[in-house]
Amino acid sequence: MNVILASASPRRQELLKTIFKEFDIVVPNIDENDYDEKMFIEEVPEFLSDKKAEKIAKENPNSLVIACDTAVFTGKKMLGKPSNEQECIKMLRTLSGSTHKVISGCSIHYKNHKRSFSVITFVTFHHLSKIDINEYISTNEPFDKAGGYAIQGFGSLLVKKINGDFYNVVGLPLSRLNKEIKLLLSGLE
Repeated sequence: MNVILASASPRRQELLKTIFKEFDIVVPNIDENDYDEKMFIEEVPEFLSDKKAEKIAKENPNSLVIACDTAVFTGKKMLGKPSNEQECIKMLRTLSGSTHKVISGCSIHYKNHKRSFSVITFVTFHHLSKIDINEYISTNEPFDKAGGYAIQGFGSLLVKKINGDFYNVVGLPLSRLNKEIKLLLSGLE
């Protein structure tokens, strides 16, 4: 069976090796800001992951396609990837000393069958000083990460505690993904 990861994320690629030794990478070209504004904001990651998987599955109908989208939420606000240093500073100030949600939506498509799900993890940050934020930004780590931090890197120093799946915060909820793949494939036997 050919497996495709619909993601350019090196973190997801490394994590997926835990489930599959070999897979292809095909990056879907979709607009991640193209969703209905009336949609419940916490449903957006799963919606986007399904959109990515569907696009790649149409082009590769005999492949198992896996897509994921991860976002950080504070209250009813979704934090994407910071586009510049000022936006990153603002995000980290918002997260400082509080608990936020990380939601990953995942979709698996295979031969006209699919499964989609979301995983939520709660992350609590230490209170961050201006120096803490500037030191972290100087690592250049936060700029391609949802919420402006990477829990598996220097961003781990910002985190006081988590409640939930660590790998979900990294960007791919491995345990749940593995179970969902098995459920999808067992339903086709």
